[in-house]
Amino acid sequence: MGLFNNLMSKIFGHAAPAAAKGTQTAAAAPTGSGIQTAGATTQPTAAPSPPAGAPTGQPVAAPPAPVVDVAAVLNDMAKKNPEKLDWRKSIVDLMKLVGMDSSLGARKQLATELNYSGDMNDSASMNLWLHKQVLVKLAENGGKVPPELLS
Repeated sequence: MGLFNNLMSKIFGHAAPAAAKGTQTAAAAPTGSGIQTAGATTQPTAAPSPPAGAPTGQPVAAPPAPVVDVAAVLNDMAKKNPEKLDWRKSIVDLMKLVGMDSSLGARKQLATELNYSGDMNDSASMNLWLHKQVLVKLAENGGKVPPELLS
């Protein structure tokens, strides 16, 4: 899903810089003490270290992805854009707002990616379907979309 993933990354990525800070974690090395056996002290043997980047065998829970307020991000982008774009009603304006090609060819490609089954020569119907479907897909992928835009 090239175009949709591109669109989603432009919206979700616009909100990500603040969320990306502080996500690095450091693994603490286990510490051991010597073992006493018959008057001799032996040090525990450490398992060989895995190569850098290799899995350590210990599951690490990924932090939950932050919910992106799609309306807030797009409204913020619209305020900074010199064009008056109505992203809430127009797939063309939404695509323009995030800096994507909004030509009929690009919209047909996006419609194909999202499995549009209608007549692609009826661009008005396709555009209405695309706009709603893009917002639904954003919501399915962790975006917070106002309910009135999903119905």
